[in-house]
Amino acid sequence: MMLLASDAAPIPVVLAALPVASGLWLWATRLWLLQAWVVALLWVWRTVDCARGLPSVPDLLAPEYDESPSDGPSVTVIVPALNEEAHVAGCLESLLAQEYRSLRIIAVDDRSTDATGAVMNALAAKHPERLRVLQVTELPSGWLGKTHAMALAARDSGAGSGTGQGSEFLLFTDADVVFRPDALRRTMAFVVASAADHMVTVPTLVLKRWDETALLSFFQVCALWAARPWRVPDPKAKRDAVGVGAFNLLRRSAYEQVGGFEALRLEIVEDLGIARRIKRAGLAQQIAFGRDLVRIHWAPGAMGVVEVLTKNMFSAFGFCILLLLGACGWLVAFCVLPAVGLLTALWFPPAVLPGLITLVEIAVVYHAIGRQSGISAWYAVASPFAALLLMYALLRSMTKTLWQGGVVWRGTFYSLAELRRNAAPLW
Repeated sequence: MMLLASDAAPIPVVLAALPVASGLWLWATRLWLLQAWVVALLWVWRTVDCARGLPSVPDLLAPEYDESPSDGPSVTVIVPALNEEAHVAGCLESLLAQEYRSLRIIAVDDRSTDATGAVMNALAAKHPERLRVLQVTELPSGWLGKTHAMALAARDSGAGSGTGQGSEFLLFTDADVVFRPDALRRTMAFVVASAADHMVTVPTLVLKRWDETALLSFFQVCALWAARPWRVPDPKAKRDAVGVGAFNLLRRSAYEQVGGFEALRLEIVEDLGIARRIKRAGLAQQIAFGRDLVRIHWAPGAMGVVEVLTKNMFSAFGFCILLLLGACGWLVAFCVLPAVGLLTALWFPPAVLPGLITLVEIAVVYHAIGRQSGISAWYAVASPFAALLLMYALLRSMTKTLWQGGVVWRGTFYSLAELRRNAAPLW
């Protein structure tokens, strides 16, 4: 009897727990359904916003820029490079071939250990009137290599002008960027017409593999939640600031007003950092499309892109752990769970419709961006997997930085405390 009693004793407990478990499941499904519909409606709102806003972003390939003048305000292009022997010649040659006469180029060999400096010097010997090379052999303390190289070239462009003022505009770019011959001519025509103090010509991504296309196209979609290109010119839209390392054009007076890169000495995401300073200062900021005017290949394959993002994504969040984890939560809620909702058709049908709406809206945003990027909207099918991969890159960036106690950038270690102390404000 004791054995039977002991065996039967758990049965009432199990029976009593069933209503509790059922209640918890009911509340969990209700919360999931509520979350699914909130996400679906927010994606509808964002899609409508994109559909209305993206067509208003100027396109430099428009007919009014076909006959733009080849002369205009003077521009100095600054190209910092560290161990870029494979790419720097293509970049500099494309700049030397520009259909814009008021142009000078300063290339900075930033402590390269390969043939980067030799390639630069050979081109400078052929084009001494347009190309000047600066050599950096030692990095001063308290500086990142790239910000130091760009600040050094900006100072040199003023001192070397003979007037003490230098060119009216400074264009900061990267050594792996290639420019179409009419890129600067068209851009400067727009800058003059719009009286811009800061200008970004959106680069076209060179995509060589399907996996890097899937990840980078999804990254572009996510970027529309962080900053809306059509609101960039609006001085009241303070959070809508865009800076792109491949093409950051600044009026010299604006560059000096916000403190230049001297004020961003330890800012890893320096392109976005200076753009935010320009926006906070109330200066005129502009952005324009121009497919294939400016081209760049980020990295080979999705894991190559992850490696690039690992180096700088934690800094893009101001080294704030909660903010980065919040972004991961957003990716789960807005991009992963809607796909899960479609897979629950058999055991939770109510989640299917909001999930389907969300994925359709994501595809519409892909299509809207694809008009400029050339990326097919079919890549929206891979968006849940791209979201997981982007989450991995974010978490990897954070954990690697915390584990190391800092960041190794261009061969130099910077402590996390030092980077946080000098990080630019996010807003």
